[in-house]
Amino acid sequence: MRLVWKSLDKMRCFRKRSTIPFLVVLITFLLFINLYMEDGYVLEEDKRQLRETSLHPLNSERYVHSFKDLTNFSGTINVTYRYLAGTPLPRKKYLTIGLSSVRRKRGNYLMETIKSIFDQSSYEELKEIVVVVHLADFDLTWCESLVQEISRKFAHHIIAGRLLVIHAPEEYYPSLEGLKRNYNDPDDRVRFRSKQNVDYAFLLNFCTNLSHFYMMLEDDVRCSRNFLTALKKVITSREGSYWVTLEFSKLGYIGKLYHSRDLPRLAHFLLMFYQEMPCDWLLIHFRGLLAQKDVIRFKPSLFQHMGYYSSYKGAENKLKDDDFEEDSLDLPDNPPATLYTNINVFESYDASKAYSSVDEYFWGKAPSTGDFYVIVFHKSIKISKIKIITGTDDRQNDILHHGALEVGEKLVGTKKGRQCSSYVTLGEFKNGNIEVQDVDRKISFDIECVRIVVTASQKEWLIIRSISLWTTQPPNL
Repeated sequence: MRLVWKSLDKMRCFRKRSTIPFLVVLITFLLFINLYMEDGYVLEEDKRQLRETSLHPLNSERYVHSFKDLTNFSGTINVTYRYLAGTPLPRKKYLTIGLSSVRRKRGNYLMETIKSIFDQSSYEELKEIVVVVHLADFDLTWCESLVQEISRKFAHHIIAGRLLVIHAPEEYYPSLEGLKRNYNDPDDRVRFRSKQNVDYAFLLNFCTNLSHFYMMLEDDVRCSRNFLTALKKVITSREGSYWVTLEFSKLGYIGKLYHSRDLPRLAHFLLMFYQEMPCDWLLIHFRGLLAQKDVIRFKPSLFQHMGYYSSYKGAENKLKDDDFEEDSLDLPDNPPATLYTNINVFESYDASKAYSSVDEYFWGKAPSTGDFYVIVFHKSIKISKIKIITGTDDRQNDILHHGALEVGEKLVGTKKGRQCSSYVTLGEFKNGNIEVQDVDRKISFDIECVRIVVTASQKEWLIIRSISLWTTQPPNL
């Protein structure tokens, strides 16, 4: 395999320099065409953004000669993996958690990371996850030593099919010599991050058919308690909306969630541009190519960086995610719903941004008496608690000064969509906020709508920072 890479590199040298830019543009164009064909629902505005993204100097001369292998971005990469521990089970799980690890000059946190994943999961959650560890170091003696330690400490998880350890042989890697020195990085830094891109590509490629969703972690991470339950709540709340990447940490390549169906394209993408830039930067381009222009990150963070020394030359790395919370069980459920408001929306701060744990909010111009914000659920539900916060720290006057919280039933069709025809008031807003406990004990019917009603006009604008709902029976996940 390595001889093929080297011979192709030599052939490239004989090509005319003028043909390289044309071929690079051709590859990028074919990538766009493939993505459009498989995602036909991409909006015109998103297509415009993709065209703008293509102007960024992202290219790879080294991969021009691999053009034929990259035209089918939905197929897996042809790699024969070594199974160091465990084998995949035939039944697809809900979530695959992927880790790639290499030998560090100082410190090793892989065992603690694996332990945290399993310790912070309940027995029921463990049934729905599989952890795949890619030991990506070329030092096979180190790999064999580490896999023996993993097998001793996590034997029952390996036997149960919850833990797999794999290795992609060195001969499948592209050349890691003579790489482009983008951003004036030293040669060893370029080699490290380029190989890391390939490590991740091969890991993603292996995990394609193991589960419905895929979570990427690094090998020096601590997990919050019952993180899978929190993930399921978020995924369910996003039902019916388009997303490519959901982020559950603001650090590096920690806590990034994907649909497993996107893994082949992501693997090809990382492999195609492996020498261009660090992995987390490439992910931003990939997300844009699939028409998710904004970061979708949730709070609190479910994963925390715990390593003190970087895997690159053992350098100190004290980064911490200050949004991390050890106990994530109190995340709201926020069942799938349609949102309506007759308040004049400011710019892009639309109604959907309040009904999410993403760090965004709804912002409307000065509301009048009788104005409303309505949540219409896709299915009737039982609610135990409702908590609504208006205003922000830097705009403390943009709160709901006078308002009521209502719940409704008896949906009817209207010109503006389905609306409830009967409402019951739960309480009044105080200082811009409201929290109602034991809703299911106060309301006898299954709730189909939640409505915020403005009871007095105000000159200040209105920010609804968050709407959080907890159900007595979590939605089917």
